[in-house]
Amino acid sequence: MRIATKIHLIMLGLTLSMAVTIVSAQTTTVIKFSHVSASETPKGQAVLRFKQLVEQASRHRVRVDVYPNNQLYKESDELEALQLGAVQMLAPSLAKLAQFGVQDFEVFDLPYLFANKEAVTRVTEGAIGKSMLRKLESKGMIGLAYWDSGFKIMSANKPLKMPADFVGRRMRIHSSPVLEDQMEALGAIPQMLDGNEVYFALHSRIVDGVESSPVNFYARKLYEVQSHVTVSNHGYLGNVVIVNKKFWDGLPSDLRKVIDDTMRDATIYGNNLAVQENDAALEAIKKNKKTTVHVLTDKENAAWRHALQPVRKQLEGRIGKAIVMAVTKEAEARRLNER
Repeated sequence: MRIATKIHLIMLGLTLSMAVTIVSAQTTTVIKFSHVSASETPKGQAVLRFKQLVEQASRHRVRVDVYPNNQLYKESDELEALQLGAVQMLAPSLAKLAQFGVQDFEVFDLPYLFANKEAVTRVTEGAIGKSMLRKLESKGMIGLAYWDSGFKIMSANKPLKMPADFVGRRMRIHSSPVLEDQMEALGAIPQMLDGNEVYFALHSRIVDGVESSPVNFYARKLYEVQSHVTVSNHGYLGNVVIVNKKFWDGLPSDLRKVIDDTMRDATIYGNNLAVQENDAALEAIKKNKKTTVHVLTDKENAAWRHALQPVRKQLEGRIGKAIVMAVTKEAEARRLNER
């Protein structure tokens, strides 16, 4: 065999050996991303956008397996599943985090805290929002981003215009002490149910009404079992994207950066989509004519605000006046500056 041929074969062998080494070194990191919303909702679409972006940016060193609509875990079980490492990522409602000892997140459920999306952004993207995310680390979670679901509407099979209209109504809520206080302040009876149980509960009259975002109301087809919707914008509905801390700490630093960067892009996409889709969902609810849509008048809005004032005092007693005042000040910053 000629020397040149030998050298060629040796070089080819070395090349193949190096290729095998590189392939074995670049094993695929799998992220199980579980959430409770339908894929067509803004949250569902944001998860799919994140999957697309991170798989491309990592050159498929990361694979995201998405499980929407409670496919893996019920809303009440998913946080425990994350802490145990059964899934790596979730996007639970902000209120859920209070159940795991991070009570500051209860503040996001405070009625009339945010006047608009800009007020939410000032808090979530500012120093307070970042500080709150860091508090999750002691619970075995890393907070990556805040995702908007929009502002809330109320629904029932009777008009809900004044606080008196809520008296004795069984209203479904997320598991949240603030929302429990809110419904009781209106004279309603709060009922905590997972999202996937709401349609059946309304259909069978186990509960009388629900608060939701327009998108979730429409996606779950609640217009089939609710004849009246009130556009109150009395509260904010948001989520936080979290990842198991042990899993996160075990990732190479370059992959953590890729995940951070692509999550930021997915967040911008999802939060902008939430505004558009909530507006579109409200129009769709109006057009189907199964549900009458009422927008609160100034007089009605004032009555709601007055009735819900005690909720703030109750929250301050639970999580401390300082955090409630700090978030309120940040949320109202621009409004105060414009006076």
